[in-house]
Amino acid sequence: MTAITGKCISVLVFLSSLVGSAIAQENSMQFLSRANAKVAKAAAVKTRWEGPVEGPKLQKNKKLVYIASDMSDAGIYGIFNGIKEATAGAGWEVLFIDCRGRCNQGAAIVSQALEMKPNGIILAGVDAVSQAKGLAAAAAAKVPVIGWHASIKPGAVDGLFTNITSNPKEAAQIAALYGVIESNSKAGIVVFTDSSNPYSTAKSNAIVEVIKQCESCRLLSVEDVPVAEAYKKMHQVVESLAKRHGAKWTHAIGINDIYFDLMEKPEIAALITTNKVQGLSAGDGSNTAYKRIRSNSLQIGTVPEPLFMHGWQLVDEMNRALSGTQPSGYVTPVHLVTNQNIAYDGGPKNVFDPANDFRGQYQKIWMK
Repeated sequence: MTAITGKCISVLVFLSSLVGSAIAQENSMQFLSRANAKVAKAAAVKTRWEGPVEGPKLQKNKKLVYIASDMSDAGIYGIFNGIKEATAGAGWEVLFIDCRGRCNQGAAIVSQALEMKPNGIILAGVDAVSQAKGLAAAAAAKVPVIGWHASIKPGAVDGLFTNITSNPKEAAQIAALYGVIESNSKAGIVVFTDSSNPYSTAKSNAIVEVIKQCESCRLLSVEDVPVAEAYKKMHQVVESLAKRHGAKWTHAIGINDIYFDLMEKPEIAALITTNKVQGLSAGDGSNTAYKRIRSNSLQIGTVPEPLFMHGWQLVDEMNRALSGTQPSGYVTPVHLVTNQNIAYDGGPKNVFDPANDFRGQYQKIWMK
């Protein structure tokens, strides 16, 4: 949980994309100080509540339809569980539609949800732009729609009452920055992304931007492996990478932990045993990612979303929409999990569950 120090100074050449143009005038030690401070801030224990303290009383007996891009994704499933936890005892019915990775392929999924007569709809990992017609229909029916990772921007965008997300570019930068520093700026990096989702693309673009600024690092390739198809494609992709790059491949940075879930499988792990590849993820902080980080096996870090807390926030924002008030505007800060801080903020339970009493804070608002 302290800053990373004593690493190769050549990492310091890539600051402009991270901390602004003013960094060009700073010397190497100043840059190192800033880089370490950024990582240390992300890795710090999250004990202080920075979210809303005012809002409407929680309404009872509402129906939500949760449109999931893919319920096999740990983040999507975790959010769903957070919503159910937050609404327990309030009489809310929470139904779901699982797109299995095909929500953004033109299907009228929001219109399908409207047929279920909900009070509100949540888009989880579904690009809001791809659902423009459905969102227009929801607006006409006066059914509020809230997003989770439905846009790369937080707040009221693309026909949504609000969109809940950490900053994807910042999450990606933290993952890349930590990887570059930990490798002494000598990493041979493969980036795994999913171009079917703009949120994921924003992450991988930011990762690449950081890596390219590191003169002694090597960006070996960017692999477009859709999350919904990764279980079928990952073996072939890793086999090809190992043959092409050999020992030059030392690090992998993914937009999601699922790539490392698959790389951990014996038949795939066997392909990279000589490389000792170290993995970093810019989301979402799966149970298995925590286990790998704790055992120092394949994965050295993840930038997780607070899935349960986001589930509670989605309920709070939906309640605001149903009550005719404005969104809270709260955006959660980025968090980095490594072997150094995994004992805190839910780490013993293999989940990022901030120690900021978010459950009690939301209950205070809802009981007023």
